[in-house]
Amino acid sequence: MAIESLGRMLIYIGIIVVLIGGFLVLSAKVPWIGRLPGDIVYRRENTTVLVPITTMILASIVLTIILNIIRR
Repeated sequence: MAIESLGRMLIYIGIIVVLIGGFLVLSAKVPWIGRLPGDIVYRRENTTVLVPITTMILASIVLTIILNIIRR
């Protein structure tokens, strides 16, 4: 029984990793990610610091809704 639960856990982890990878690939094609109002960008001569606060909040809300739908 322990082997079966370990196998299922590995499958779930693999699915999560694939979904995160797909999101990262697709997020490069969406121009507004990281450029929403509320995202902080600090640029100097050789340095750029991006703090995507609004993007992180939006991603958190979307993931919370998706996970709540999956869990039910």
